[in-house]
Amino acid sequence: MTELLVRGERVMLPDGVRPASIRIRDGRIASIGGHRDRPAGVREIDARERVVMPGLVDTHVHINEPGRTEWEGFAHATRAAAAGGVTTLVDMPLNSIPSTTTVDALDRKRAAAAGQCHVDVGFWGGVVPGNVPDLEPLAQAGVLGYKCFLCPSGVDEFQHVTEADLRAAVPVLAKLKLPLLAHAELPAMLREPEPTADPRSYAVWLESRPPVCEHAAIDLLLRLAREYGARVHVVHLASAAAAAAIAAARAAGVAATVETCPHYLTFAAEEIPDGAPAFKCAPPIRGRADREGLWSALENGSIDLVATDHSPAPPALKHLDDGDLLQAWGGIASLQIGLSAVWSGALSRRLPIERLGRWLCEAPARLAGLGRSKGSIAPGCDADLVLFDPDAELIVDPFRLYHRHPTTPYAGMSLRGRVITTILRGEVVFDENRVTGEARG
Repeated sequence: MTELLVRGERVMLPDGVRPASIRIRDGRIASIGGHRDRPAGVREIDARERVVMPGLVDTHVHINEPGRTEWEGFAHATRAAAAGGVTTLVDMPLNSIPSTTTVDALDRKRAAAAGQCHVDVGFWGGVVPGNVPDLEPLAQAGVLGYKCFLCPSGVDEFQHVTEADLRAAVPVLAKLKLPLLAHAELPAMLREPEPTADPRSYAVWLESRPPVCEHAAIDLLLRLAREYGARVHVVHLASAAAAAAIAAARAAGVAATVETCPHYLTFAAEEIPDGAPAFKCAPPIRGRADREGLWSALENGSIDLVATDHSPAPPALKHLDDGDLLQAWGGIASLQIGLSAVWSGALSRRLPIERLGRWLCEAPARLAGLGRSKGSIAPGCDADLVLFDPDAELIVDPFRLYHRHPTTPYAGMSLRGRVITTILRGEVVFDENRVTGEARG
């Protein structure tokens, strides 16, 4: 039996932030005591004035291994996660080859991950045209839910679904009681740029995917969830106006949740220069009004959680040399710095730090069905903890990130808050700027 005591003056517990001690036994939280509780013979970590928060749960990460490991892989991604305070991540079913749409593909994904993970990893399955017979076997094999695209995904192995495809799949998911995560943009409402349009113009990229693409897709998802009694989750919301429709549906009994991402909360279209593909993602980063609207929706509970949508690619695919936004891969790398980015925005809006626990830990753990073991500092939960200095300045040096590639729109930014130590099931996996120990996730 191994024991550890973590003490802190600011411990983020389910009932608020207060001084406390966390007694850990065999990788789980055994009890929560007073700050002065110091049992004899137990190894101790004193967080002092640093905030002790639950390990983050990031439910939207593209690791891409096997098949596109040169984009990102389990070793790099999980090191970045540990350095960013993420103790559990859930891998998306694309852009690996094969996509995780069959049990065989899931087995190959697990084999690729074996011995490489520095944090705990779960997997989403995929819903694509024609794989309804694979959905229940995937659930039996352990996927936590399913992801689909309502518009082209950008890779041939993961085809987008139509309403007819969803009507075949959603009843199965309702029976399985697992969520459907959806990239919510309808292809019929995408706008093809004019042949003479400047491919380096951010405005051209933004106008090609107007908010109505998101709104119409979300309306379809809510309608199907209501009709079949299924759980739906809208990923990476960029249009603040859609949050109200999701909240209204939820109030009417529809099992609907929604996330946004650090980049939508940090950047604004008016501030993005032309020829800067590091900022490209889909849906695109919209204007200041949407950014502030997303913050308001987070604050009032209309948006449930924040996930990174970490989706890196090699520099050549990002078209960094010519700045072609229309040809560049759309994806933003932020797994290691998501916590600092969100805290910087929350701090500037005078939001209390305990909100981070709800948005980055508790709610994503519930989405993935991991709420009994992850996302909270409570007896019985895994001893996944982060010692976070909310007052420290973090200058983002992309070459000091653990991501496989250094490309990120956060390069050079000054953020508030820095992860000091990350603990996974009672073992330190990151401490003072370095990943420690063997891969034990």
